[in-house]
Amino acid sequence: MTMSWYVYILECGDGTLYTGSTTDPERRLREHSSGTGARYTARRLPVKMVHQVEVADRSAAQKLEHRIKRLTRIEKQALVAGRTDLPI
Repeated sequence: MTMSWYVYILECGDGTLYTGSTTDPERRLREHSSGTGARYTARRLPVKMVHQVEVADRSAAQKLEHRIKRLTRIEKQALVAGRTDLPI
């Protein structure tokens, strides 16, 4: 059985965007919201999930996460808004 992977973007309480990957976005959001998900988000609570996309496997998730992290803030906001013409 193949496990689905997801790449997600959170909006932090200070307005910054955090990108990560996981097999369980709901669990990961709970972890981030409780302050145990990542040091970055723990200091910027509350967080909310603003984007997620399912990918084939861990390798694809890590590659997409890396590409998203290289986008500018404006490009990430466009991705969250649904633009599909971005360089990822």
